[in-house]
Amino acid sequence: MAQAEGLDKHCQYRMHGKRLAFVLSIVILSWANAANAESVDDRSDALSNGQSSSRMSIDDIFSLKTAFGLPEADRSTVSEERATPSPEERILARWKQKQLDRWEALPEGAFEINASAYTASADECGKSDGVTASGLRVAENRTLACPPQFPFGAKIDIDGLGVFRCEDRGGAIKGNRFDIYMETKKEAFAFGRRHLVAQVVLD
Repeated sequence: MAQAEGLDKHCQYRMHGKRLAFVLSIVILSWANAANAESVDDRSDALSNGQSSSRMSIDDIFSLKTAFGLPEADRSTVSEERATPSPEERILARWKQKQLDRWEALPEGAFEINASAYTASADECGKSDGVTASGLRVAENRTLACPPQFPFGAKIDIDGLGVFRCEDRGGAIKGNRFDIYMETKKEAFAFGRRHLVAQVVLD
């Protein structure tokens, strides 16, 4: 009996040792990968060129678990967890279901817009929490107040400025008028009003 208990404790110690070695391996590999990435730009370039980033992949972790003889989790469970949509994605998905007719009626090709800029200040929006009509929070270089015929989530490429996303509305934002969110009033005033060419970006 004493011998059986001794063997059982020995197995437990071996399993704890394997788990500790597994955790240490992840830490060491993560540190090594991070050290190899000299800058954020380098990592972005690597991703755009199809190379791996400094973050360990699921396959790396599963390989380590196998090497150390640790129980392997169900890959389908891990995939489902990673596929869980973010709160932002859930909000946009709900709006897409409600506004399917507007998605189907989006303009094709280039069109002219009358663009202005706004901030999230209370004197402009009636509140200052930064929450848009879509339920998303404003973000510079992303948030765009669009006329009602444009659905929330639609991406608009504005010539010379970049791609923005329809997330907000405005009482005066009708027809071809669009309002670009900016952080400060100084930026918004400097932008003024411009006639620009835009185009819907389809994912």
